[in-house]
Amino acid sequence: MPHQEQVIAHGNLCAPGPPNNAGYNSNPVPVIIQTESRDKWSKKMDFLLSVIGFAVDLGNVWRFPYICYQNGGGAFLIPYVLMAIFGGVPLFYMELALGQFHRTGAISIWKHICPIFKGIGFAICIIALYVSFYYNTIIAWALFYFYSSFSSTLPWTSCDNEWNTENCTNYFGKDNVTWTNYSRSPAEEFYTRNVLAVHESSGIGNVGYIRWQLMLCLFLIFTIVYFSLWKGVKTSGKVVWVTATLPYVVLLILMIRGATLPGAWKGVVFYLNPKWEKLQETSVWVDAAAQIFFSLGPGFGVLLALSSYNPFNNNCYRDAIVTSLVNCLTSFVSGFVIFTVLGYMAEQRNVNVEDVARDKGPSLLFITYPEAIANMVGSTFFAIIFFVMMITLGLDSTFGGLEAIITAVMDEYPDVLSNRRELFVLGLVVVCFLGSLSTLTKGGAYVVKLLEEFGVGSSIIAVVFLEATAVSWFYGINRFSNDIKSMLGYTPGLFWKVCWVAISPAFLAYIIISSLLNPQPLTLFDYKFPDWSITVGFVIGASSFIWIPIYMVYKLVWTPGSLKQRLAVCLRPERTLPDIHADSMGLSPVR
Repeated sequence: MPHQEQVIAHGNLCAPGPPNNAGYNSNPVPVIIQTESRDKWSKKMDFLLSVIGFAVDLGNVWRFPYICYQNGGGAFLIPYVLMAIFGGVPLFYMELALGQFHRTGAISIWKHICPIFKGIGFAICIIALYVSFYYNTIIAWALFYFYSSFSSTLPWTSCDNEWNTENCTNYFGKDNVTWTNYSRSPAEEFYTRNVLAVHESSGIGNVGYIRWQLMLCLFLIFTIVYFSLWKGVKTSGKVVWVTATLPYVVLLILMIRGATLPGAWKGVVFYLNPKWEKLQETSVWVDAAAQIFFSLGPGFGVLLALSSYNPFNNNCYRDAIVTSLVNCLTSFVSGFVIFTVLGYMAEQRNVNVEDVARDKGPSLLFITYPEAIANMVGSTFFAIIFFVMMITLGLDSTFGGLEAIITAVMDEYPDVLSNRRELFVLGLVVVCFLGSLSTLTKGGAYVVKLLEEFGVGSSIIAVVFLEATAVSWFYGINRFSNDIKSMLGYTPGLFWKVCWVAISPAFLAYIIISSLLNPQPLTLFDYKFPDWSITVGFVIGASSFIWIPIYMVYKLVWTPGSLKQRLAVCLRPERTLPDIHADSMGLSPVR
């Protein structure tokens, strides 16, 4: 028998009506709603850990510390906090509320909001696919390191391996070692020559053969992903109790160990030393906006999917505040974990911290940190737990990203897929695995960089900009506020309404315009991407966003009536789930 639940909602329910929401009655009327059969989280903590696990990913560990010290150290926290308060958190709250109220995925939700914008849902799914093509490969690299760590002497400790070159320079435990611009540490050569083998690829135009070692690692990763997602939130909600909590245990251990290293204080001072003059630079504010946006992750469809399995009266406002705080604090604490070690390395090399901290992105996690670990007492133990942390951080985000696609597609085509979840998830995982094969080649790191830059980048920001605009201006801020009132019993305050209507869309527009006006050259390992590859990147970015105007044209063409009638139908939300449930019980929401 389908599981049925009765929910008592106080307030007005969303009903079809004009965009100005003039039909709403302000008097709260209790309405009993019978919800549809749908999976639900076994426990509230399953949901919270899933959201935290998605939001807290590898970028919190590698990107925030680098962005922070690059943009003024402690002074960077000012634009970061402001962008979080006025941009990131309101968007985060909006998505949780939308998913919980409408109880459906990123595609079908738009018929309840503004049907002509349904292409946003398709764009989100395509972007999530692109992310799965490269993000899981990074987790596979971590798994390769994890396997290699089971050795009494870590393989990136010395220069005596078959992959090392004459430029390999090991300075730990040695005096009078000269470090030049041509010098390469054992950890760097292990990463570039043994793990990636990029030296055997001439660039993005000649990526070479697939590395079977990485393919095996990726196969194991996707196997874990499949058996975590195949039964829905009942299984994934249990897995996140390990994958979302273990990283915090490891971060605590690594932070304590880092604080005891000689020179650690140098790294902390460098990390937090405020450079107030940096606040006058526009790029600092752009970086703060981009960092908080990609850290919290609105727009990827994940928050919509995860919150759609919540009870109708769940306090999504409190969830948004708690998970946002946990995410931001994790980024801040990760900076101490990273920079205590960078201070230690600067002490060992007898150079300034800024000379050690030049690495960014994955290189910070696959070169700099492993290099420091290799020269600690108990290096094998610390290497193992560090890469376990990286794997679990990555898996959580993969669970969220693929669940966004699964929920969106299954909710859009319930007649075909409702009883075939296991088969559909298997097909999706196979597609993601096949799409990742190009990232497993000897030049796969270049493909990863291209997909990361263009597959997500400006595309997802533009999608979220349209999403926020559609909800606030077409669906209507009053209507949306009434939806929240029907769930929580109170209307969002003026601050949230102003953010949703004006500040958050302006925040997103600011990021988009700044990135377009100041494009950065695409480079990796001193390799500059050719112009043709940049063109390919723009095509990849457009391939997701293009579905928004395509669907708009399709909807207008196939809707009968005059142009005015077509626009009215395409902009008017269809009957929402609460309306349908109420009518099925002989109740009618107040118009």
